Amino acid sequence: MMKFRFRRQGADPQREKIKQELFAFNKTVEHGFPHQPSALAFDPVLQLMAIGTRAGAIKVYGAPGVEFTGLHNDTTSVTQIHFLPGQGRLLSLLDDNTIHLWELTAMTPRQVGGVKREGVVILQEVASYSLPGRPGIESCSTTRVTVLLLQRSCTVLCIGTEGGGVYFLDLAILSLKDSQTLLQDQVTQSLPEDYRCGKSLGPVESLQEHPRQAGKILIGYSRGLVVLWDVSSRQIEQLFLGKQQLESLVWERSGNLFVSSHSDGGYSVWAVAGGNANNQQPVSSAIPYGPFPCKAINKILWRTTETGSPMLLYSGGMPRASYGDRHCLTIQQDKEHVTLDFTSRVIDFFTVHNVEQEKEWDEPSALLVLLEEELVVIDLQTPGWPSLPTPYLAPLHSSAVTCSCHISSVPPKLWERLLNAGKAQQGRQHTSKKWPICGGKNLAPPPTQQELLLTGHEDGTVRFWDASGVALTPVYKIGTANVFHTDCDPSDDPSNDPDMQQEEEWPPFKKVGCFDPYSDDPRLGIQKISLCKYSNKLVVAGTAGQVIVLGLNDESSDHTVDVSVVDLLQDREGFTWKGHDRLDPRLKPAPFPPGFQPQVLVQCMPPASVTAVALHAEWNLIAFGTSHGFGLFDYHRRNAVLARCTLHPNDSLAMEGPLSRVKSLKKSLRQSFRRIRKSRVSGKKRPITTPTSKVQEANAALAEQEDVAPIQRRIEPRSADDSLSGVVRCLCFADTFLRDGTHHGPTLWAGTNSGSVYAYALEVPGVGSGRGPERGVGGESSACVEAVLGKEIQLMHRAPVVSICVLDGRAKPLPDPYEASQDLASAPDMSSAHSVLIASEEQLKVFSLPKVSAKTKFKLTAHEGCRVRKVALAVFSSTAQEDYSEHTLVCLTNMGDMHLFNIPGLRPQVRYDCIRKEDISGIASCVFTRNGQGFYLVSPSEYERFSLSAKVLTQALCCVGVDRLMACSHGMTLLPHANGTHKNQMGQAEGPTETSPSSLSSPILDTPLDSPLSCADLTLDSTGELTVEDVRDFLTVDEEENNLKNIQEEDEHSAGILIN
Repeated sequence: MMKFRFRRQGADPQREKIKQELFAFNKTVEHGFPHQPSALAFDPVLQLMAIGTRAGAIKVYGAPGVEFTGLHNDTTSVTQIHFLPGQGRLLSLLDDNTIHLWELTAMTPRQVGGVKREGVVILQEVASYSLPGRPGIESCSTTRVTVLLLQRSCTVLCIGTEGGGVYFLDLAILSLKDSQTLLQDQVTQSLPEDYRCGKSLGPVESLQEHPRQAGKILIGYSRGLVVLWDVSSRQIEQLFLGKQQLESLVWERSGNLFVSSHSDGGYSVWAVAGGNANNQQPVSSAIPYGPFPCKAINKILWRTTETGSPMLLYSGGMPRASYGDRHCLTIQQDKEHVTLDFTSRVIDFFTVHNVEQEKEWDEPSALLVLLEEELVVIDLQTPGWPSLPTPYLAPLHSSAVTCSCHISSVPPKLWERLLNAGKAQQGRQHTSKKWPICGGKNLAPPPTQQELLLTGHEDGTVRFWDASGVALTPVYKIGTANVFHTDCDPSDDPSNDPDMQQEEEWPPFKKVGCFDPYSDDPRLGIQKISLCKYSNKLVVAGTAGQVIVLGLNDESSDHTVDVSVVDLLQDREGFTWKGHDRLDPRLKPAPFPPGFQPQVLVQCMPPASVTAVALHAEWNLIAFGTSHGFGLFDYHRRNAVLARCTLHPNDSLAMEGPLSRVKSLKKSLRQSFRRIRKSRVSGKKRPITTPTSKVQEANAALAEQEDVAPIQRRIEPRSADDSLSGVVRCLCFADTFLRDGTHHGPTLWAGTNSGSVYAYALEVPGVGSGRGPERGVGGESSACVEAVLGKEIQLMHRAPVVSICVLDGRAKPLPDPYEASQDLASAPDMSSAHSVLIASEEQLKVFSLPKVSAKTKFKLTAHEGCRVRKVALAVFSSTAQEDYSEHTLVCLTNMGDMHLFNIPGLRPQVRYDCIRKEDISGIASCVFTRNGQGFYLVSPSEYERFSLSAKVLTQALCCVGVDRLMACSHGMTLLPHANGTHKNQMGQAEGPTETSPSSLSSPILDTPLDSPLSCADLTLDSTGELTVEDVRDFLTVDEEENNLKNIQEEDEHSAGILIN
């Protein structure tokens, strides 16, 4: 008998196969704005934009849904990016002085989710180069790269250095053309004696090729000298003897003029045509914001228009004393002059304009400005130069994200109303022109359902995002500040004063962008969000105990918001709130635009931060919890139903609040020493408190009988007097059996930080088959909601309760409000006994109802040594059987790994590493979807999207048409591609194969590639490796020989891409 008792059961092959069809972990796409951007580039041929970051990442964007990502092997800042126009290749310069060549490259076939994938491509680093130091010079600073220029032929890269030298790199073989190197000494010899003055010319600040004559390059030195250099004849054609420190250069389209910007806040226009080899004076000079000292103009652009007046765009140049701290970009054309005022630093900018040689004018259509915290796009063809709304790259952190909520399968009517409300908000501020970055083609099929991601922010706003696809698009935004009187009311804003506006006419500032890191009042911060997609009711709860119920209205309204105060302390003596005050609500009617409009404000007292919220729109009830207790409110009848205090006598910290400044060092040290003293005596027998219920007695008896298995860790019970033990962690509404096994009805469940669970039976008029009130009362009181405590459970180890979920007779979660009544979901099984799943930080446990007896459990902390942080129930569909799915419990731990359990058996299914355990904010911000996906903040401005489902994936499926003119030499070493920013990541951007011979995409079917001389349809993947040998395995001997023959026949124009 004993030999069978501890025998492990072997894995069931059939079950393992089902698990492979249900579960698969993939990190699919990053939503939001890249963290700490450092470089910007634009491909005018392919209409693609690239952004480099300080962490060494390169992100390429096209039309919405077209995204590629790569990462350098070293996490070094990307300082410059340059596209090889039309080729799907780009060059990056890193802060460590290395130059890297990237391209879209095919991968070998592989298995993804049990399906063979062919033709998947990656944004791969194919080569790198480091400029060697000059012989006899120990310091390498002279060869430190300051600027790159890709010649129009795309075969030679000009490299400007800190020592003033200009080098020419052959990209085909990555070798310097020593015969063309231009050192600073050669330039100095041609200078007039009075200009030399024994001073160095300084680093090369700018390199610009002549727009009409290839091979002629403007070389700008830091001291102010500009040289027109002919590469072929190796002669200086003209010298421009500038006297101000140079910042940047730009050609006028005809090549007869160029413009230089300087460190004194001015710019100069120089004429190139003329017989004078030494040009002493510019045609014109100006300091736009002088005469007082100004900051440098870091970059300047000159764009010609058919109207005759050129458009001048430049960053910086502000007066140092008055506006030296402003981040500005100026647009000038004729008498029009606008100074775009941003809230973060300008990294770089470019214009979308005509680049064809046959065109006479630039005719810029859009200006794209990369800022440190957002991307701003300006429409240059519409009077007033309005901004364009961004379909992606929107700053999630325009105000710091404080919470999030995901809504799947949004009803079409609600979706349409939200879109209309969002358009009404953008109508005055934005233009409706087409998004200018339109390269590539999104091959992803239209989403089968609309998904919303709701984010709460520190400034009291809630933002709605379209999370249906790869691009996270802003839909709608609501603010809650207008419900209260704040320190910065719109009526008190000095910018609305016409007298103030007249005083500040110069410079003509125009606020642009939505990034605003400053909050008027930290108490406005949103902590919890709950939305009922069927009744269009929204509940948001904040830092100062405010709970607001909002309803959707298609028309603007002026009304007063009803205010109700709920005292959670219930006049308990001995507690004094030392934290922040409540927000002062407006008592007069206030205007509210179309969309969600506040209807009721419930103010918790004391005004502590709301830690949990639940909404049941069918019963017109909301539940909310803080560190002091929880309450129940009927927002239809505008009356409080229940207030329960959960404070322990020693909960002193609960009375201070998150914004309190009264926490002393002495108190912290005292609490630390108490914990140490308790841990030292933990081996001694502790007195066990007398159980207050039969459930506790059963748990205690069960604990005494069972021995700790060898693989389990012994978990010591937590002390009941720990600080903040009364914090309400979760709330749940359910229609279930609580009083007896024959009558079901509405219930409210609440879990606290000390492992306490409270279950209340609710009497909601006209709802449920529960027993009516024993004492009939007439009048209005009989129509009120009543709450009676039905059960009170104390978990033995007092671990915080993370989640509570009621399961029906088939062990499935109960449907959302209105789903069953409106036939939107199958009705729950009320014929069999229900159960409740209670997840604490240490274990998962299923209790039967209504007796609340333990059925199954899994001790996660004892087995794995980790603690539960997030729990959700998700539906996983099979990739093999269309009609097969399972409800699974998804658990995220403090170690950043995902554990999946079946219900109600709580048997472990799979485990995945998802988030780094050091990424505390990422773990805290994780939110799950109903279909097995999830989001977490990988940086303050980016959500990482992942999938635990083998069937449901949101990935980039796209292709890009390219025309590669330069074939890789066989002597070039192909480096391993950049390891993605994630672990356990599969290929990104898979899609069905297209037949276009000049596009790169990725097929999702097992379709063979047609020809080595035609571009395969490929898309980006951010993992995997590709070598020359892998490519040769794809090709037959004849095909390989044909490829080599074509390379030899075509000197500068190779026939297509060799790697397919």
